[in-house]
Amino acid sequence: MWSRQRGRLKPLCCGVEELRCRRREREAALRKARREQQLVSKRLLRDEALEEAEEGCVAMIFGEAEIQQFLRLAQRGTEEKEREGALVSLRRGLQRPETQQTFIRLEGSIRTLVGLLTSNQALLQLEAARCLHELSHSEQSAVVEACLPATSYLLTYLSGHSSDFIELCLYTLGNLIVESEAVRRQLLPQGIVPALAACIQSPHLTVLEALGYALSQLLQAKEAPEKIIPSASTDSSVLGSTLPQHMLQLLQPGPKLNLGVAVEFAWCLHYIICSQVNNALLITQGALSTLGLLLLDLAGAVQRTEDAGLELLACPVFRCLSNLLTEAAAEAVGGQLQLRDERVVAALFILLQFLLQKQPSLLPEGLWLLNNLTANSPSFCTSLLSLDLIEPLLHLLSVSNVVSVLVLTVLCNVAEKGPAYCQRLWPGPLLSSLLDTLAFSDTEVVGQSLELLQLLFLYQPGAAQAFLQQSGLQALQRHEEVAQLQDRVHALQQTALHG
Repeated sequence: MWSRQRGRLKPLCCGVEELRCRRREREAALRKARREQQLVSKRLLRDEALEEAEEGCVAMIFGEAEIQQFLRLAQRGTEEKEREGALVSLRRGLQRPETQQTFIRLEGSIRTLVGLLTSNQALLQLEAARCLHELSHSEQSAVVEACLPATSYLLTYLSGHSSDFIELCLYTLGNLIVESEAVRRQLLPQGIVPALAACIQSPHLTVLEALGYALSQLLQAKEAPEKIIPSASTDSSVLGSTLPQHMLQLLQPGPKLNLGVAVEFAWCLHYIICSQVNNALLITQGALSTLGLLLLDLAGAVQRTEDAGLELLACPVFRCLSNLLTEAAAEAVGGQLQLRDERVVAALFILLQFLLQKQPSLLPEGLWLLNNLTANSPSFCTSLLSLDLIEPLLHLLSVSNVVSVLVLTVLCNVAEKGPAYCQRLWPGPLLSSLLDTLAFSDTEVVGQSLELLQLLFLYQPGAAQAFLQQSGLQALQRHEEVAQLQDRVHALQQTALHG
């Protein structure tokens, strides 16, 4: 976001305030979308060795008689291998939605599966848990609700000793939590938050990644801002527990940073920040500095390696920083990232170039962060100019209309800082780029271009004359809607030329 003193622009043009309000509305809508866009999903965890061993086995659709037989054998088989084999066959069948529906309609089926889950035989427990995991991945809400009796036991087993079993329980709980409010109502008073907080101290990366997934699912619940996230004296809420401190430790750059774990917990942090429950607490715990250092580390990583997946971490890091920078507490702690401005800006442009090649759809995320960095910070605007990054920024105008609007908004942030900044912006490549954007068919792009011109005409009178000489206002005449603004632009130009 960026702002200007009202008294400075009011005498010049009656439409400036209107354009400013329109831009603020657009930014508010974009900010709201950033906060509300979630990654509700389900994960399917299958053992690679089992998948290879079962390769070529087609998952069958089983009827009631076959399901009953499998359950009976699993309960009363004479040999452990026979009992385990019955559950393996059932698990394969539960990969089919038709078998899942039949299974939950069968009286006592879930009760039997829970009994096997709580047995004292590890192999049967594991296969029963895998059956429940297949059910948890279902897209049918009735199938998910049927798993409710098992959730308390899955929660209990998070304190077990087998990392593989804990991982499986976490992914199953994550699948169930995200879709079923009934599951969340049952697990919250039973202490799911403290249980997850205990898991975050696990030395096993697979457990930590599964934990991050389950926690991110929990944090996306509609009741999360009221019942799950709020800080309190008890550890039954996320901010009242040790989870935030441990999350920030897992996001610290260094040789121990694991990409999969970091991605999961960066999204967790994003959902907590978007709740706006107590972002000041996160900032005092060092969220800004940790994320800023992680941004620098990401920029170095994309220069060193071609490994896929770095863009998956860049997106939540951009969002976390962008939202935290809008908090009043961010200004209270020194403002930006407690890092040198040039390092942050240079790192961000390295990542923008990386995304341009790898994932252009994520460019708006990085530009939104650049917008928030430059909105109220002359020093970040100075960094843009001193590092000669205006031209690379202008090259992004051809990517999409959404990207163009954000690029122009960042340039408005720079121009707003006054005559010294406008003098360094103009003319350079900016004049020809603005002429091009005025020919766009998208009215938002054109409107933002006009606002940038207004700032340039205000602070750099020579810009108005150069613009008139080169354009002859032809670009403005190509747009019927923009033509309605021509009188306002003429008035502004004349004022700038003679003022």
